[in-house]
Amino acid sequence: MKFNVLVNFLLIVSLTVAFGSCFAEESAKSEFTIDGLQLIEDSNLALVYAEPGIDMSRYSKVYLDTPYVAFKKNWQRTQNRVGPNRVSNDDMAKIKTELSSLFMDVFSKTLEEGGYTLVTEAGEDVLRIKPAIVNLDIVAPDTSAPGSTRTYSETAGEMTLYMELYDSVTGDLLARALDRKEDRKTGYFEWQNRVTNRAAAHRILKVWAAVLKEGLDDAKAAPLR
Repeated sequence: MKFNVLVNFLLIVSLTVAFGSCFAEESAKSEFTIDGLQLIEDSNLALVYAEPGIDMSRYSKVYLDTPYVAFKKNWQRTQNRVGPNRVSNDDMAKIKTELSSLFMDVFSKTLEEGGYTLVTEAGEDVLRIKPAIVNLDIVAPDTSAPGSTRTYSETAGEMTLYMELYDSVTGDLLARALDRKEDRKTGYFEWQNRVTNRAAAHRILKVWAAVLKEGLDDAKAAPLR
């Protein structure tokens, strides 16, 4: 089953727009999606929809796709207009690669330590997870530009997680989730650089990975209703 980046990106954008009000308005959440997934109440993520009554107990292995990463719209243009350091296309590609690698490290470790076997092939007991990080907004990117200056900020930035869960054999969509997180605000301005940016991303990814693992555990223990 091949991951169609363009189709999924368009889906991510449309969901982000459609669900945007859900971050602020609880009443804006629809009970069902157009493809029949049902809202899961009291989730630790902003939005989670799943197939009603799905039995996740048959999945003991996880096929985790490498995440698609996309910056916030016009992020590079804004950085190069108002930021102290110019961001090149190579800088953006490097940031995407590093974030994608960190995502795989954090999620793989969390799932494996939680008792899940990670595989790279479909199987009857394999759950396939297709993740994406979108609306990535780094306040002070560490660039390769000569003479780069220091940037100080209360926070490193924010990003949004979008995930789809599939039966790896049939390709049936079982669940999707959406969640936006901003790095913690320290209450004071500090130097933001590659090290602090990575630490902020790691903190957020650890939270998401833990929520995914706990959600899978709960779903295996009892069918979703």
